[in-house]
Amino acid sequence: MTKRVLVIEDEPNIIEAVSFILSRDGWEVKTHANGHDAMDAVRARAPDLIILDVMLPGKSGFDILQEIRADAVYGDTPVLMLTARGQTKDREMAERAGASQYMTKPFSNADVLAAVRALVVP
Repeated sequence: MTKRVLVIEDEPNIIEAVSFILSRDGWEVKTHANGHDAMDAVRARAPDLIILDVMLPGKSGFDILQEIRADAVYGDTPVLMLTARGQTKDREMAERAGASQYMTKPFSNADVLAAVRALVVP
């Protein structure tokens, strides 16, 4: 069965790179580019994994992560935070909010693929 990933990211280059990496690995990739209705996208796409940027138009990734964790259906969905913000306080905020893993940009293709594979067991 194909695993579904939802990439919530507003940078076209990142969307393209992550989509290519994961599609080539057999994932069904859906994307969403803003924060204000990100939970609607989660509910509509029912992903097995969410890759979430921190800095999004409309709402921060931290706020979206809190919404995901509070959701009765999608609260346990693994979330990989993928962000340019690599300071310790940002990592700690992500951990407190319930991020499954935190990765900073720039990232290597191999690291993203390894993280995604580790977060979703077939």
